[in-house]
Amino acid sequence: MKQNRLIRYGVMSVLPVTILVAWEVSARTGMVSSFLLPPFSKVILRIVEDMSSGLMVAALFGTLYRMVISYMIAVVLGVSIGILMARIHIVRWFFDPIVSVGFPAPKIAFLPIFILWFGFFDAPKILMASFSCIFPIIGGTWAAAQGVDKYLIWSAENLGTNRHTMLWRVILPAALPQVFTALQVALPIAFIVIVISEMLTGGGGLGGAMMAGSRLADPARTFANLIVIGILGFLAMKGLQLLRRRVLVWHVEVQQEEMVV
Repeated sequence: MKQNRLIRYGVMSVLPVTILVAWEVSARTGMVSSFLLPPFSKVILRIVEDMSSGLMVAALFGTLYRMVISYMIAVVLGVSIGILMARIHIVRWFFDPIVSVGFPAPKIAFLPIFILWFGFFDAPKILMASFSCIFPIIGGTWAAAQGVDKYLIWSAENLGTNRHTMLWRVILPAALPQVFTALQVALPIAFIVIVISEMLTGGGGLGGAMMAGSRLADPARTFANLIVIGILGFLAMKGLQLLRRRVLVWHVEVQQEEMVV
């Protein structure tokens, strides 16, 4: 098993390593201007320097803080609304048009309005990200709750389960696999919107640091923050996948994944 895992990781690392080597060689040999594409080794050195000075640490925690808060707001509201829409007609009647219009709409276009209403600090960035990623959570949770086996619901009703208990003790656990899928779709949306909002409105963060590097003609700083953004996004998705496996340890999908690993 360990040997198969090492082989799989080795195969997966071929393409990233090839890209990084090509990046370094093309920048060092002059195939690409080092101003437009600084060598990868120089970018890594800049990450170490900025981490040591505390500049990148502050930017990293600023982005992480905004992303976590905005995502948690969207998760709590989105899952609650999706479950209620699936079971209560009046809630579905109220939110269905809002979700139908808001889901396909380009939510980032609302950023000027959020800035007008909430200023230039953390509030518009957090609320913009929550607004952008709540719709796939609502839609995924709604569809998952509607797809719960009717025999499971009938059995709970025959045992005297009330409506409140039915929602949170029967329907939500049964819908959790699909709900987690919606959460995995929404997480990168929240991250993307936070970074874009930082780039457009300032106020620090990795997106703001990237724009500062661009304005100051400092490509190493720009690429350093870009790499950290990529690493942070990768770790966030892996963390959510790990949480999914821990929460859904009883589910056949997770058990099959564990057997493959």
